[in-house]
Amino acid sequence: MDREEKDFILEKIMIEYGNELVRLAFSYVKDTEIAKDVVQNTFIKCYKNLDSFRFDAQIKTWLYRITINECKDYLKSWNYKMVQVKSFINETAKSILPSTEKTVIDKYNKAEIKDTIFSLPKVYREVVYLYYYDSLKTEEIAEVLDIPVNTVKTRLRRAKQRLEPMIKEEELNGR
Repeated sequence: MDREEKDFILEKIMIEYGNELVRLAFSYVKDTEIAKDVVQNTFIKCYKNLDSFRFDAQIKTWLYRITINECKDYLKSWNYKMVQVKSFINETAKSILPSTEKTVIDKYNKAEIKDTIFSLPKVYREVVYLYYYDSLKTEEIAEVLDIPVNTVKTRLRRAKQRLEPMIKEEELNGR
């Protein structure tokens, strides 16, 4: 494959899957700019390895797998751990200020369902995200995460079981 072909394919892939991949990355890293950086790294890896892609799998699932691996690498990184420490310190300092309560309530009202989903353990959160937000089939999720289809179904069922009481409790509390 020559350079022009690779450039053309990459451009087409970026246009078609860019936004989906940023949303996917965001579901892991919870920061828009970092999610965009992760997706940029995904496209770089895609470009470098396009010659070796066999097209016997869907390119979408290949890109999802690369993105998820990039996210996991980021979450293991020293940089991420330092950001978490700084964030904890900032949140603790802000909690002393009276206006923080209003800010927290506003944020909660805007993102309560997202937060509920993000409170799930990662194994459940990722299948819920891929299934409901990216509309992937269970077979595609299994391929992306490299797990059996029945494991995907089990994780979806367990995630629903965990979410149901959380959502009911929020409704009872009037949120």
